[in-house]
Amino acid sequence: MSSDRSFSQGVSRRNLLLGSAAAAGTLVASGLPGPAAAAASAKRASPSTASGKASGSYITTKDGTQLYFKDWGAGRPVVFSHGWPLSSDSWESQMMLVASEGYRAVAHDRRGHGRSSQPWNGNEMNTYADDLATVFETLKLRDAILVGFSTGGGEVARYIGRHGTRRVSKVVLVSAVPPLMLKTAANPLGLPVEVFDGIRAAQLANRSQLYRDLPAGPFYGFNRPGAKPSQGLIDAWWAQGMQGGHKNTYDSIEAFSETDFTEDLRKIDVPTLIVHGDDDQVVPIDAAGRATAKLVRTAKLIVYPGAPHGLTDTHKDRFNADLLAFIRS
Repeated sequence: MSSDRSFSQGVSRRNLLLGSAAAAGTLVASGLPGPAAAAASAKRASPSTASGKASGSYITTKDGTQLYFKDWGAGRPVVFSHGWPLSSDSWESQMMLVASEGYRAVAHDRRGHGRSSQPWNGNEMNTYADDLATVFETLKLRDAILVGFSTGGGEVARYIGRHGTRRVSKVVLVSAVPPLMLKTAANPLGLPVEVFDGIRAAQLANRSQLYRDLPAGPFYGFNRPGAKPSQGLIDAWWAQGMQGGHKNTYDSIEAFSETDFTEDLRKIDVPTLIVHGDDDQVVPIDAAGRATAKLVRTAKLIVYPGAPHGLTDTHKDRFNADLLAFIRS
């Protein structure tokens, strides 16, 4: 079964019968009212260098967005960036591990996700990267190991593309979306746009059902013969996704699928660990992990045979051991 077909089937069900055109009609008909004060699109913005303001468990960015963050332990920082449409909670096993091993574990909920604000604009990679820079600057993080999963891997790459590695000493990319998820003439191994149109249609038709179908199917490989689905993982995925904003997570589909990170990857000049499963039905390894390993001069690729997209949970023990070994190396 091809990767794009598996992903499509994982989000289809009856809600995708509406089709992408009907979904677009729903978007227009809804009016999607926004707040009066909307931030300007960061696609035209230059990199932000202003520190935010921290208060309790929140950092306020220059456009007023509040980013929820966790800061556990003490020592050399290990900074985690989560996937779509999840939150920093998806990293709790790894954060607890590294904090218990004498490191400082830091993670924030991306804007529009988890407990962070749900701004109307800025739901794209440049702003995500600048928000991450604000976290680094506000918490005074240096010599950090920067870890990104899936969409978070794109955020990590774009952060380095815009802000460099002055504060970063190592990078870990796990099931990450770079260089480019979308199939194009120059990227024939990517997924066709119809896959992402289908996800958008499903989100508009019944977001709650979509957020059940993805973890119950291709995300954790629970749709494979002989797989043993974990209801706990499915429920946790759904809960994290539904905590995010509808508009924010909708916009993010374009951000993770259509952003080209090729030039960002070429700017990575620190030791980099790439971990990818060869049965990833969401972000196929040939267009992602293997392609990234060819672009990052300092990269080491580890392939997990038979592992799905969500390998940080399904292969947690192995991944945690590989992560800790890389941090210590």
